[in-house]
Amino acid sequence: MCLREIWLPLAVAAMLLLGCKDSPKNTKVTETVVTTAADTTVVQENTKINPEPEEAFKLTEDNAIDFFFNYQQDLKADKVKITTRFGSFTVELYDNVPYHKANFIYLTRKGYFKDTQFHRVVKDFIIQGGNSDDAITGKKRSDIGRYLLPPDTRKGHRHHRGTISMPSSEIDNPHMLASPFEFFIVVTDPGSYHLDGDFTPFGRVVEGMDVVDKINSQPIGKGDWPVQNTYIQDAVVVE
Repeated sequence: MCLREIWLPLAVAAMLLLGCKDSPKNTKVTETVVTTAADTTVVQENTKINPEPEEAFKLTEDNAIDFFFNYQQDLKADKVKITTRFGSFTVELYDNVPYHKANFIYLTRKGYFKDTQFHRVVKDFIIQGGNSDDAITGKKRSDIGRYLLPPDTRKGHRHHRGTISMPSSEIDNPHMLASPFEFFIVVTDPGSYHLDGDFTPFGRVVEGMDVVDKINSQPIGKGDWPVQNTYIQDAVVVE
């Protein structure tokens, strides 16, 4: 037998044995792209990287009006129930003051008003809510965003008793832009009409005005802040 006849079967067997060995495991997740040009093969490996998480949406001076314009388009709810240690009251929001209505519903659904306080009580005039000296309130505001709302005072609504309205911001504010996180309710009978034209009425108390009067009757200290904190224990949209 010639040498060539012995070598050929051995070479074939060796190739088969090599082909049966386990391939090494690759623990790196990669995407391989192979491109061929003439006799040259180029292999590129692109490691898959998890995308950066998207930043949470925040309202700003630039996007707030557009956001609330779109938000109120399909908004059916128009009532919010507010609960305190004195009981609950319900406010009905006006459809023709759309940005303020949408803002109040949006903040309620975001859970903003829960655990804020009626931090200002002026006897036989108003109760004002939506603020607090607790750190959690500042954190909520920061998470929601920084923005103001333009006044909307020409819809025929007046500051009758039971009207819920929005105070202007404490910042230098010649245009009376409204602080969106706070609200006040008129308790004066029949009303506080000197406020008309300067502040935006956007709803009225339709149930539980006696609870509003109880809050207004509480002892107050410096800066019209109640001596005993009056928290909003819950605020929910009446669907």
